[in-house]
Formats: sequence, C-alpha cells, structure tokens
Amino acid sequence: MFDISSYFPITDSTWIFFIVLSIILFAPMIMNKLRIPHIIGMVLAGVAVGQYGLNILQRDDSFELFGQVGLYYIMFLAGLEMDTEGMKKHLRRMIAFGLLTFLMPFILVYFAGLHMMNYSKEATLLLCCIMASNTLIAYPIVCKYGLQRHKAVSLSVGASMIALLLALLSLSLIVGVIGNDDYNARKGVGSIMLLVVWMLTKLALYCAAMIFVIPRITRWFLRRNSDAVTQFIFVLGILFLNAALTSVIGLEGVFGAFFAGLLLNRYIPRVSPLMGRIEFIGNAIFIPYFLIGVGMLINIRALFESWHTAYIVACMVIIGTVGKMIAGYTAGFAFRLPLSHGHMMFGLTSAHAAGSIAIVMVGMKLMVAPGQPMVDAEMLNGVVMMILFTCVISSIVTEKASQQIALEDVPVNEERTGDDEKMLLALKYHGNAERLVNLAILMRNERLNRGLVGLNVVLDDMETAKHQKQGKELLEQAVKTAASADVRMQTQSRIATNIANGIMHAFKEYDASEVIIGMHEQTSANDHFWGMFTENLFTELNRQIIIAKFGQPLNTLRRIQVAVPSRAEFEPGFHRWLDRLARMAGNLECRIQFHSKQVTLSMISQYIQNIHPDIRADYTLMAHWNEFPKLAQQVNDDHLLVVITARKSTVSYKTVFEKLPQELNQYYHQKNLMIIFPDQYGEAMDAMSFAAPQKQEQQSAYTQLRDWFEKKRKR
Repeated sequence: MFDISSYFPITDSTWIFFIVLSIILFAPMIMNKLRIPHIIGMVLAGVAVGQYGLNILQRDDSFELFGQVGLYYIMFLAGLEMDTEGMKKHLRRMIAFGLLTFLMPFILVYFAGLHMMNYSKEATLLLCCIMASNTLIAYPIVCKYGLQRHKAVSLSVGASMIALLLALLSLSLIVGVIGNDDYNARKGVGSIMLLVVWMLTKLALYCAAMIFVIPRITRWFLRRNSDAVTQFIFVLGILFLNAALTSVIGLEGVFGAFFAGLLLNRYIPRVSPLMGRIEFIGNAIFIPYFLIGVGMLINIRALFESWHTAYIVACMVIIGTVGKMIAGYTAGFAFRLPLSHGHMMFGLTSAHAAGSIAIVMVGMKLMVAPGQPMVDAEMLNGVVMMILFTCVISSIVTEKASQQIALEDVPVNEERTGDDEKMLLALKYHGNAERLVNLAILMRNERLNRGLVGLNVVLDDMETAKHQKQGKELLEQAVKTAASADVRMQTQSRIATNIANGIMHAFKEYDASEVIIGMHEQTSANDHFWGMFTENLFTELNRQIIIAKFGQPLNTLRRIQVAVPSRAEFEPGFHRWLDRLARMAGNLECRIQFHSKQVTLSMISQYIQNIHPDIRADYTLMAHWNEFPKLAQQVNDDHLLVVITARKSTVSYKTVFEKLPQELNQYYHQKNLMIIFPDQYGEAMDAMSFAAPQKQEQQSAYTQLRDWFEKKRKR
C-alpha cells in the first residue's frame, strides 16, 4: 500500500518555499470567499500546514529568517507612515496612553499570575512583560482604509512603541538579575537601579547617535543615487542596521525597526515609487511569511489535552485583553475622543505576536534554581495559543473601528470635485466608441477645458497586428467625434498581456481622474456579465470607473434615473460622480431623479442646490436596496438608469451587490445602463497588503452554495 505520509513533513527548502508561495497566493482568495479577515487567514493557514496541524511543512530556518524580517517590516512601515507632526502635537497624550497600556495589563496579569495561575514571582513578571507589550498585527487593516495618519492610529502606534520599550527594559532587568550565578546576591535595590540606569544610558546614546548620523547619511545618499534598486537596498540597510544595534544594547530589534522608520519618515514620501517598492516587497513575501510562521507555532491540540492548559490560555487572553481594553477606553475618555477612537486604540494595541514567543524563549533559558527553568512547556503553549486569540480579537475590532471612523470623519459638506479632471476612455467596440466620447463630452467641465485621452489595448497574441490596426482606426474615429465638439483628444494604442493591466498602466501614465469604458457585450447566456477584464479593473483600481451601455443616442434621453446606496455620501468620490451626472443632465436638459434613503437624498439635494441649481432634479425615497428590482417599472426605454455601486470593504458596500449582475440582466437587460464605481478610501490597490489583497471575489462561497440549493429546489 502506497504510504503518502512518509513524504511529510516536507523538508526540502525549494518545496517549502513553493508551498508557502501557494498559501500566500490562494489563502486570501479562500478567506475572501469565507468572509474571514486575511490576517487571521494567514495565521490559520500556518496552523493547518504546521506540525500541530496536517504536518505538511517543517518550520525550518527560512521561517525564522523571513518571519523576523516580516516582523521588522510591520514595525518599519508603522514608523514610515506615522504622522510625525501629529506625533509631536500629541506627544503628551501618546506618552500617557503608552504608560496606561503598559501598566494596566502589567498590574492585572501580575495578580492573576500569582493568585490564579500559581506562577512564581519571576515567571509572573516575565508573563507581565509579554502581556504589557503588543504587536501592530492589525496595522495593514488601517492602511486599507487610508487612516495611517489618523489621530487614534498615531496615538496607538506611539503608545505601542512606548509599551514595547518598557516591556523590553523590564525583560532586560529580569535577565540581568536572574541570569547570573550570584542571583541571590543581586536582589538588592541598588543593583536593580544600576541596571535601569545602564539600560537607559545605552538607549539614550543609541537614539542620539542615530538621530545625528542617519538623516545626514540619508540626505547625502539619496541626492547622489537615483537608481531605484540602489535606494531600496540602502533603505533596507538602514532598517537592519538599526535592528541589529538595538539587539546589541539589549533591546529587541523591533524597536530599532520602528525607530528606523521614524528617522526615514521625511525622506520617503508616502506616494513615492520608493515607498511603493518597500510596501510591495514586505506585503508580498515577508509579512505573510511571518504570519504563516506564527501559525505554525500554535498547537490547537493543547487546549484539548489538558484542562489546565485551557484554563491558562483563558486567563492570559481574558486578563491581558481586559487590561488593554481598560487602557484604550480610559485613554479615549480622558482625551475626550469619540467612542470609535477608543475602539481603534484598543484594537491596535491588543494583539501579540512572535515577540511574545521570543520573550518566553528567553525565560526558558533562565534558571531560578538548578535544573528549574523559569518558564515551563505549559506556559509556552499558553502564550502561543494566546497569540492566536488576540490576533483574532485585534483584527475584528480594528476592522470595525476603521469602518466607523471612515463614516464619522469624512467632511461630507466639502466639495471634492477639484480641478484634477482628466478622463480616460478605454475604447474597444466600434459600435459604442462614438457614444462613449459623447458621454465624456457631456460630463466634462468646459471651464477647465481639459482634453480627453482615448485608449485602445490589444492583447499580445497571434492576431496582434490585425487587432492593433483595427484599434487605430477606432481611435481615429473617436478623435473625429471629439474634434467635432471642439474637444482635444490624445490617443494611445498599446499591447498588453492583460487588458486590465494595460488600462491601469495608461491611467497612471496620463494621471487620469477616471475611466470610462463600454459594457461587456454578452454573446451567450453563460457569458459572464463583467466579461474577462472589467472585474479586475474595478477591484484593482481605486479611482472612479464609469461603465456604460446605450441603445440609443444620448441626446434622445428624456430622464436619468439614479439608484444610490445608503452611506454613499461618505465615499471620497461622492461629489465627483454627482458632479458628472448633474452636468450631463444639464447639458441634455433632461430630468434627473435620485432614488435612495432620506439622509443620502438630503446630501444630494444640498449639493445640487449649491452647485447646480439650474438642473431639474427629483428625489424619491428608496428605503432599502432590496427595492432596486421594483425600480424597473419606472425606467422607460428613453431613460438612462445609473447604478452607483461600491467596491468591497468600502463604507457604502452591501452584500446584495453580489446579485447586481443577475438583477441587471433580469430586469434591465434592454435598458440604457450606466454603472459607476466611485473613488474609494485608502491607497492605490497596487500598494496591496494582506488586509486588502488585490483580488476581490465578487461572490462569496455562501452565496454560491445558496444559489446551488435554489437551483436544486426548483428542479
């Protein structure tokens, strides 16, 4: 009988790396289907393939190396993206919150360790160091919502570093006192104070030297070297130099990584290509490697092997989390911040990661008596399990807080249209090219007098030359249409292996404000509504995308019907699409009718009255998006239906949008149709993180399973 188990665990480094890359590739897709945060998904994937799960992989030295680099990367990015001006402004609050988030769990865990878990004083103090510190494991979630410079986030990041520093100083004292043969002779207060002074002196000398040297070296180097690879290697060198130096003075390298980010903050702009490369490399390899490696250390079985182990884990998770919770909400209340800020401060400071394991490993090497280590295997299992639970809690709380803050902090009365108008038209079909050009002309601001950009992307295949020739003819037709309205149009025909990538590259090259494309022409009942590339385009590009299909000339439209989801007014692109539609209605001299909830309609009405008071606008209450199919009764053949939708993880997104293609096919197949994806929160999607991967599944596994059962039932 063939025994496949003899091949596991895999120890060959090539196969290990391949499997890890496969996890990084497919785990976010699966987690997206199951609606599980991707950070948690990576940790769970590590649990599954590790020695305590399916035992597929052996945790070799690569997990130690890449995992350590991933941890450094998280802290480094936190320092790079901090609002240094805000940090200076709120320094006192940051220090106060840092002391609070260190002391509250430290005090609670100290009493729990002695009286509930029956640990020795030495082991309890070590556990206090673990629970008082934290790792910014949920920081990528904050990046997804573009809140890196938010007040609550800055306070949390700064407080995390203060708590980490105090925990590492405390750990150094424990090691300095217990890690000597004359342990009993070194218990005096004078010796402990001497150690404290020595550690603070080394830390002060290190910080002063780095503040003096690193900025000067950085300015000199970046002025003389513009090569992208050289700059990237230099930045990594600074990162690991600081991490190594902090290890030399007796602190963990994560503090040095964060400090390096602060030092380089002003020299690496947040929107620069260098920042993009730094984030890409970290989020593509190092950070997921770190998360998978953490998961491989977790022994789920330990919870079921011993009730005492489960009890220890419960004590650590509950007591430590309560301590962080008290600190977060107390600081928010004391600083008179909204409750959502307290949620954010608690969520970001509640997670623990591999740094906790490193502290436990230090404790296992310390002997409080001959042959008696400070930390036993049970505490190690408890800490590792605690990491899993705190990562889950932190990710969920931070996700909810980010959504709430995004809703609260958007100044909805501010006009956001600006003067960045530059429309990119992605033209593919001869039948709709002229109407798409006319649509752009109707929407553009004549006072800005901006030209249009016409684009045709051709797949790189056996018929490239033929299709490129047809594309150039199509662009010539578009130029003539634009010229007839006295509008300039630039054109570009480009070859690409992926249509969506070709459009996005052109979007960046021309610094466009939005994309206008024609709707996919379905050739059969089984043909996908979005086609082969449209879905990739709106999931990977966070700027406004207008997808249109017209069965008649635009100047014959009598009414524009606009279906708007609730909370659409909180999206950054709210004023942009509203301005485009209002200008189109004004140029066509037709009525425009908005369907939404009352709050959203009020914001739309306020904007229309202030900016476009001359257009004829009506407002109809649509209490719930489930009423969208009923709207078909009001949409005539000479109407244009405009659907304002949203990307996943944005504030106005609804799960019912998963059924939007089916509803449009069923109720609006023969109608004039326009679908708008507004500008969304956060950075461009090519600066991906594992909280927001580039690929977003449009249908969850639960929706597909429900549809399958419905088909079976109808049969």
